Amino acid sequence: MKMVMVGGHTRNIGKTSVVEGIIRAMPEMNWTAVKVTQFGHGVCSINGEACDCAVTEHQFSINEERKKDSGTDTARFFAAGARRSLWVRTRQGELFTALAALRKEIEGDEFVIVESNSLRKFMRPTIYLQVLDLFNADFKTSARQFFDLADAYLLIERPGSREPSSQTTGTQAVLLAREVGKNKPCFSVSAQEQFMNRSVIEFVQSSLML
Repeated sequence: MKMVMVGGHTRNIGKTSVVEGIIRAMPEMNWTAVKVTQFGHGVCSINGEACDCAVTEHQFSINEERKKDSGTDTARFFAAGARRSLWVRTRQGELFTALAALRKEIEGDEFVIVESNSLRKFMRPTIYLQVLDLFNADFKTSARQFFDLADAYLLIERPGSREPSSQTTGTQAVLLAREVGKNKPCFSVSAQEQFMNRSVIEFVQSSLML
């Protein structure tokens, strides 16, 4: 199996679009796409709704997307051309409970693409990409924890915007400069290009030795 893992330092910065773009550009891979979501206290992993189930109940669920227009991220992956699209949902901090079931789901797949940072703790992908927006100061613990394990970084461009200040970027900019100093590639992407371009695709293809 060859796995591409896409993470990012915070929510809603284009990770799903990056996964979508890779699937759409390389449909011949017959991707199995996986979205990982961890819910906070009081939210059920089965359906993502409020729940007062016990800690030992409803620890995870893995659902396969059947529609291309359901409005979910997994539907976007399916519509982009993924052969299969799975949504893994667990309680916050309990991703390990779903690992055995997830491994069984994908064990026969040749190419898998995953949207997650946290899964990097348990699986070593062929390539791990991190999406960064230096205008957004939020920095998830999972992204910080695995930042130096990324093989490349996708830096979001904001055409017409002034340069982000050091106060805005903080730790992100420092860590990125350190990793670029190790000769790790950093690609610029933008919303106008749907967070994808030929340089990123060529890097992914090269890393997968296609």
